Formats: sequence, structure tokens, C-alpha cells
Amino acid sequence: MQAQFQHMKNLFKLLQPVLFFAATLISTASHAALEIEISGGSAQQIPIAIVPFAHSAAPSQEKIGDIIAADLRRSGLFRVLETAGVASRPSEVAQIKYAEWSVLQAQAITVGNVTALPGNRLKVTFGLADVLKQSQLVSMEYNIAPNQLRLTAHKIADVIYQKLTGEGPIFASRIAYINKTKGRFSLQVADADGVNPQTVVSSSEPIISPAWSPDGSKIAYVSFEKKKPIIFVQSLTTGQRLTLANFKGNNSAPTWSPDGTKLAIVLSHSANSQLYTINADGTGLKQVTKSGAIDTEPTWSPDGKWIYFTSDRGGNPQIYKVSAFGGEAQRVTFRGEHNLSPHFSPDGKSIATVRRDGGKYSIALQDLTSGQVQILSEGGQDESPSFAPNGRVILYATRVGGRGALAAVSSDGRVKQRLSESGGDIREPSWGPLLN
Repeated sequence: MQAQFQHMKNLFKLLQPVLFFAATLISTASHAALEIEISGGSAQQIPIAIVPFAHSAAPSQEKIGDIIAADLRRSGLFRVLETAGVASRPSEVAQIKYAEWSVLQAQAITVGNVTALPGNRLKVTFGLADVLKQSQLVSMEYNIAPNQLRLTAHKIADVIYQKLTGEGPIFASRIAYINKTKGRFSLQVADADGVNPQTVVSSSEPIISPAWSPDGSKIAYVSFEKKKPIIFVQSLTTGQRLTLANFKGNNSAPTWSPDGTKLAIVLSHSANSQLYTINADGTGLKQVTKSGAIDTEPTWSPDGKWIYFTSDRGGNPQIYKVSAFGGEAQRVTFRGEHNLSPHFSPDGKSIATVRRDGGKYSIALQDLTSGQVQILSEGGQDESPSFAPNGRVILYATRVGGRGALAAVSSDGRVKQRLSESGGDIREPSWGPLLN
């Protein structure tokens, strides 16, 4: 993780170039999934029973009920009850004997079934019921391929989560991050729970700044082919790679516009690092900031009207905003020695930043209306905040036991998670959009 802090410092020293080896595209799966440790939780968790799904099809090694239960536990908003002592195993809402589940003090219960269909397809049905009112809340059916079972489990967990909390979905999404293992760097994509990691790009030198397209089909990142930083856009479906920005000087810090038609990038081809926008096909380059300072780390507001960024134009690095079409920049952060790496909440009401106080780097959340700031992390070496699709959780990088690791914290600071991979050094996370 120290390398990433050094990278930040270098951004404020005219982005001194590091020589990178050409990245090689591969599509193999990594064998090690991220392990998750959870601490904290809501003061009033919802007690829910997840009945193991009946399998009239060939049983899968992936138990769909276990995946749902793990998702809900990880949110910190649910208390998943032990069901082993209950005699009945309903697979439909009509089969539920509510008295049995009332004894467990369950407020809600989920049941389901997986059956085989012709053409190597599966039918997954599930129902959610209110135990206290003895009534059905949700009933849904999915027709899927066998390899979609895990994604379907995440989608079911999202339906339960939405119905019982009133918040938007979160589990059926993916995360990207950089993993350094045995001296090799990989850009990896995994499910939001850290399972099913896939290597997109691998190199003997660092890869930095992964950024998801709004539809989740592409990732922009920085590599250093031809002995200078170049921005690439990689398709996750076809593997095709586009050279987005290879201008004179440094090309860095890509971030997508909300509609996916443009990216904000940082170039130093004429002077200090400044903000530009560029079409997603690499055409239409336009300069956004023109200053004698170093402007970097852009992020778009959800409405596409503003670009927030880090600049040292006031002396120390702080967050500023500028119209996406250019103009006068306005300062946004005023507390803390430094504020870096702005990232918008999906509703546009707040930004997460890396705040430095007393030499320690923490994740902070600033309300853009009131200006109120809440410190959410305490690692001391925390960086790269990225919001979940529903804004409930912020994923970030930290350092544990001398290695880089990912961590997450709820936007109210109550629920904390740590994701680590044995033997790996993890950094620069980016939370992708929901999957269809």
C-alpha cells in the first residue's frame, strides 16, 4: 500500500513516470477468493430464517441459501437464524408452519427450490414471508443457466434486502482491484463478496487506476507501455482493448461520465497535470482546467454537470469542483490537512475522500449540503474509496500485517468489513454497477 501512497505523492510532483511492462490480457480465474471478516452491525438487526433450498435438480456445490445468508449477514442489518433444529423444510410459502418459526423469533423467512429444465437450464423459485403477519411478501421465479446460480443467489438477496430495508440493491455487483502476488500485478474482477475472481490484465510491473464504465461492460485503467503512462479501456465481454489516451507526457486517472459517453482524464502534455474530457472512443479531447497548479483525480457528479478533483492550487491538496465544460474552480473541502481522491455517492449528496490528519490517512464522508464531515475509518493508511451501487457501503484499500487489503465500511460507520487474500497485496478497489 505504501507504493500507492508514493504514487499519490508523485501525482503532486508532476506525476514522475514509472516504467511499466506491457500488460498482457488473460482470462483465467484466480484460485484464491477474498476472505471477509465482519465487525459491528445495526443496533436492531432483522432476524430472518433462510431455509435451505430444495434441489430436485442435481445438487450444486454452491448452496444458494448459504450465499443468500452470507450476503445478508455481511450487510450488518440482518441476524440470520440457525434453522437446523426446525423439523419442517418448506420450499414454498404455502408450506410454512409459522408457529415453528415464531419460536425462533424470526420476523421473516425465505424458502425456495431449484429444479431442472430441458436444455440444461434451471428454474429457481423463492418466496419471502412475514412470520408475524403470516403473509407472503415476495414470490419470484428465475430461468437460468447452471453457471448463473451464484448471480441468482445475489439477486435474491437483493430482493430480500430491498423489501425488508427499503434500500437499493447491492449484492449482485462486482468489484475490481489490483492484486500483487509473487511480484506480479493483476487487475482482477470478483463478485461483491470477493468470490469468483477473474484476472483481466496481468503484468510484471504495476497496473493502476481501474475505473468501471456505467454499464459494467468495460474497465479503464492505466498501464505504462512505451515507457510512459497510457490509458486503456478494456472490454470485459470481448477482451478488446482500446488505447484511449496516449498523448505526450503523462496520461492518467480515468473516470467515466454517468452516461458512459466520455471520460475525464489527467494529462500533462502541455504543462502541469490538468483535467480533460475525452469521448469513449478516444476522440474529442477538451481541456477542462487551466491552472498553474496540479489538478488530478477527477470524478463526475451523478448528474454529469460537475467534475470534482484534487488540486494543490491552495497550497495543500484539497478537493475542488469545476463545470464539466470548464470554467472557474470552486473549493469544496476545508477541514483536514489534506483531502484526496473524491468519490461521489450514487445520490450525489455526499463525497467520500481520503483525509490526512496528523500524518494518518482515513476515509471521510462529507455532506455536500451541510459541509458536515464524518471520519469512517481508523486504519491510518486508508485510500481509494469507492461507493457500492446503493451508496450504503464504501469500499477502500488499507494495510494489514504489512500487506495491502481491502476494507469496507457502511456510510453510517457502524458496519466494518475486511477483505484479504492469503499471500496477496490488494489495492485500488473500484465497485462496479449492478449486473443485469
